[in-house]
Amino acid sequence: MPEELSRETLEALLEALPTDLNFVDETDTIRYRRARRVFRSKPEVIGQKVQDCHSAASVPMVNWIISDFKSGREKEFEFWKDRKGRKIYIRYFPVKDKAGKYIGTLEVIEDITDIRKITGEKTELD
Repeated sequence: MPEELSRETLEALLEALPTDLNFVDETDTIRYRRARRVFRSKPEVIGQKVQDCHSAASVPMVNWIISDFKSGREKEFEFWKDRKGRKIYIRYFPVKDKAGKYIGTLEVIEDITDIRKITGEKTELD
């Protein structure tokens, strides 16, 4: 059996990703938040219900997304919006254990402004 990644290696791997990541567990509690690139936030949200970290107007959408993931109706949700002249791409994915049981929701947030400008091909190092 291959050796498992250490916690330190896994944390470094997550830090290297060019995205913000949020993980909400099966009880709708925020368990992981890495928000430094697009949406800066305080670590105090860890341990809070995700609904308590959103405006009252957006809570129905939050509940709908989570409900559809828990039921297995949806496999992904995506949104995009303009913020301070940048294009922000937000995706949500259900996280399941090896048996297929829902264990949470992963939010991935990325500034895709520069990606959208890519044209042609780049196949070699400069």
